[in-house]
Amino acid sequence: MVYVLITLITIITLYPFLNVLAISFNDSVDTVRGGITIYPRDFTLQNYKLIFSYDGLITGFKISVLRTVVGTIAGLISGSMLAFTLARTEFQGRRFISTFLAITMYVSGGLIPGFVLIRNLDLVNTFAVYILPGLVSAFNIFVIRSFIDGIPYSLQESAKLDGANDFTIYYRVILPLCKPALATVALFLAVGQWNSWFDTYLFNGSNSKLTTLQYELMKVLQSTTVNANNVRGDNMNQLMAQISPDSVKMAITIVATVPILVVYPFLQKYFVKGMTLGAVKS
Repeated sequence: MVYVLITLITIITLYPFLNVLAISFNDSVDTVRGGITIYPRDFTLQNYKLIFSYDGLITGFKISVLRTVVGTIAGLISGSMLAFTLARTEFQGRRFISTFLAITMYVSGGLIPGFVLIRNLDLVNTFAVYILPGLVSAFNIFVIRSFIDGIPYSLQESAKLDGANDFTIYYRVILPLCKPALATVALFLAVGQWNSWFDTYLFNGSNSKLTTLQYELMKVLQSTTVNANNVRGDNMNQLMAQISPDSVKMAITIVATVPILVVYPFLQKYFVKGMTLGAVKS
């Protein structure tokens, strides 16, 4: 019964992804008929040909990769340093800062005040708008701090007796022991940065050199139902008539998902440990 249950769960989990993959490789006209399961009935690459024929896709891919790498590293450094500070019992402001961070998880200034703030900080049409606003996340800080609280404080005291300062303790003692929590937070940050497109729409939509892959793919999806003004090639108008928005949507889903699927196996073992931070410890 256990094996049967696990098999059913596996099928339920994999079927939607395989269905999306099959539709993305299936002919659009044939897809409208329905009945596509886990394999394409009329195999074609036209859906992906349409996507990769758009100007700005390569630039968008580079910007998305760059913002994911820089945003993840910066978020980890800032979050882990603040979590390490809040985990110190001798820090007198830890209760106030922790309460302030917790409030930000439930109360937000809203879209318009946020836009005004970003504009007043001169972050519009800059790459920094992808990094600075999300540099500190209260949830990620609490996850890392919870893990640090589980580390015996005697390790830090021993390091102090050996002459280590706070930065040495943070770098040589805390970070190596926090790999599960850091991997969990890194995955959260990477997925958030990779999938984000609305900030590009608000702040960098007019700058073609700073648009992200997800924003460009969103434009592709819109163009399939409106026009093909941004498509290269002489036969693209005819190609557009043969492509349905549903098929392009599935192809876009695959293009946007595969990079995260490639990274996830390397973080899986740490991710599982990091997600059990709230479990009962023996």
